Amino acid sequence: MRTPSHVRPLLLAALALGLSACGMNGTNQGSYITGNSQVEPVAVADRGEPIDLSGTTLEGKPYDLAADRGKPVVLNTWWSGCGPCNKEAPMLQQASEKLGDTATVVGINIRDSSAADGLAFERKYDATYPSIYSPDGKAVLAFPPKFAPRSVPATAILDSQGRVAAMIRGVIPSALTLTETVQCVADPKAQGCKGFE
Repeated sequence: MRTPSHVRPLLLAALALGLSACGMNGTNQGSYITGNSQVEPVAVADRGEPIDLSGTTLEGKPYDLAADRGKPVVLNTWWSGCGPCNKEAPMLQQASEKLGDTATVVGINIRDSSAADGLAFERKYDATYPSIYSPDGKAVLAFPPKFAPRSVPATAILDSQGRVAAMIRGVIPSALTLTETVQCVADPKAQGCKGFE
């Protein structure tokens, strides 16, 4: 379900305000707003509607989230000038490799002024997963407001229906944490998956 048009300007304004602190002019140490890096599971009853997201990748190819329905999807917001994003990039790639075909990892580049900057970041970390290029931040409007990334980096893990099943606001703790979270999203009744049912 798309965000109503009358809500979009408010979301974009809130996003711009929150993400502006990710720039070089921020006042906090490191000039970034980050989350607490905790896994926040979302119970099935609280997941809401599937996310409807499409766009163009940094490589100029079309991407539609609907093509990955039927398996979990990891959506990660980032940009190359974000220190925490650089810290977690190797872990995201490791998780992507470990997950293989059981889940899809997709980045959302929300700030780089050119696709070339984002591509250089991907080469630096040997990232093989695609990233949607959305320097205006509009791609995050696909998220239901309560799950909208308000910090960078932020990672949403979607269930097989495309609904937000877990959030990690801030740097992912480890590749293992991310892969285990994806496994809990895929099988909420598994041991150690409290809060995902």
